[in-house]
Amino acid sequence: MPNGCVCGLTSKDLNVIEDQLTHVAMSCRVANQYANQFQDPQLKNMAAQVAQHHRQQFDALCAFLNGCQ
Repeated sequence: MPNGCVCGLTSKDLNVIEDQLTHVAMSCRVANQYANQFQDPQLKNMAAQVAQHHRQQFDALCAFLNGCQ
């Protein structure tokens, strides 16, 4: 297997996943910042939900990668 990865991911695949992790983490941070700044409860809740969604995506990608070890 390439790179010794059980899942058969190539180095290009891993680079794409790394980029995706970076983007999802940044999206989560931005949404959390908005959630902390909004005064309107509906907007605050919506931004918190968006942040949670991105966090779940990040966690799922990490779990996938951890399963490939």
